[in-house]
Amino acid sequence: MKTIIIDARGRSCPEPVIMTKQAINTLDESNNLHVLVDTTVAKENVKRLLTKEKFNIDIKPQEDDFLIVAQKE
Repeated sequence: MKTIIIDARGRSCPEPVIMTKQAINTLDESNNLHVLVDTTVAKENVKRLLTKEKFNIDIKPQEDDFLIVAQKE
């Protein structure tokens, strides 16, 4: 299993969503997607996209940011 990591910290919306959407287009069934964001707005927008795209997601708050772990259902 391969993990694709997107570091969208320091970027303002809609950039984290666009970066996540581009990564989704490259995923195959065995890939996990990890998205790092540093604002609540980016977290919610990326979460909304991943939910719409039918991913199981787990959001892990870290010190100054959020790690969104996503796997295709």
